[in-house]
Amino acid sequence: MKKYGFNLPTRIEFKTGLLKKSGEIAREITAGRKAFVVTDPGVKKAGIAEQVVSSLAEVNFECFIFEKVRPNPKDTDCEAGGAEARRFNADIIVAVGGGSVIDSAKAIALLQVYGGTLASYEGEGTVPGAVTPLVCVPTTAGTGSEVTRSAVITDTKRKFKMSVKDVMLAPRLALADPETTYSLPTGLTASTGMDALVHAIEAYTCREANPFSDALALAAIERIYPALPAVVRDGSNKQARDDMMIGSVMAGIAFSHSDVGAVHCLAEAIGSLYDTPHGTANSVFLPAVTAFNAEADPRRHARIAMACGLDTGQLKAEEASRLLVDKLAELSFGVGIPRFSNLEGVDPKDFEYLAEISKINGSTPSNCRSISKKDYYKILQDCYKS
Repeated sequence: MKKYGFNLPTRIEFKTGLLKKSGEIAREITAGRKAFVVTDPGVKKAGIAEQVVSSLAEVNFECFIFEKVRPNPKDTDCEAGGAEARRFNADIIVAVGGGSVIDSAKAIALLQVYGGTLASYEGEGTVPGAVTPLVCVPTTAGTGSEVTRSAVITDTKRKFKMSVKDVMLAPRLALADPETTYSLPTGLTASTGMDALVHAIEAYTCREANPFSDALALAAIERIYPALPAVVRDGSNKQARDDMMIGSVMAGIAFSHSDVGAVHCLAEAIGSLYDTPHGTANSVFLPAVTAFNAEADPRRHARIAMACGLDTGQLKAEEASRLLVDKLAELSFGVGIPRFSNLEGVDPKDFEYLAEISKINGSTPSNCRSISKKDYYKILQDCYKS
């Protein structure tokens, strides 16, 4: 029997309006006075970061705002942030934003304490010890990074998305407030929401899946699948916003206790080369990879179809799996995700390289069906032609 483990060092608080109490709750994990706030220009412009800073100031935190975070975060920005946090002598790191911000904040918390280049920590279990305590305020319902122990950062020299995985990177506190997503643009709602769905599906189907991750993955799918089109149609739908946020957190816990698979391997490859938004990159490959994987495990894919609420009736597992593939493609198209061939920069001449870096991704062995460089290349071609 396989050995299973479940370790969630992150305290999760979930409530609408929690943002206003972010400082008060953050004060519970440190007696320090200096808060290094990591965000991005969009979140700052929306006024969300300012609300957190005000709340921190109310409980006597001195704040330094670092907003040099780009989509598909870069190692050079993280290293600059680590140096700034060290100069500021931060007692706590507070991430206010989506996955790029939160992953950057994890890297900054690491680099503030230990210095060096981020690439020197690439891999699993490489963090020497405790990092600066991290509080996360997610502003998208997508990545689940606020409850994971990994940071995925683009190595600008290699043009490769590297991962730093260590329980020491797990945030101390996640403040999940659906209200932070109310003003999220439709396109970002769609792409980040599809990202959360991919997390749950790959967590459930990958080879590292276990009973703990299964329960959370299926619960996440049950919420995300119906809520995503609803919230894309009407961003003011508070119930759908709530379901997306809790579904995203659940999916994050699920995949961090199992793994992801070939969808992410392909998405990280094109994200590193073309700077494609991560949620969009995941979305364009989800139906094709699901079709590829379902042949190896139709029973699990049929169970996902049931979690989505699809009418599987008396369908055999193989038939339910094919229905799932069709519905995932419909969902992606319906919420406005562009086709692979329409993404900026995509060039078939790069497919050989993309297939190669997808193959060497650390999550390739976790994919539920063995997948070769040749298989990755064919999926890239098929998605480009579809």
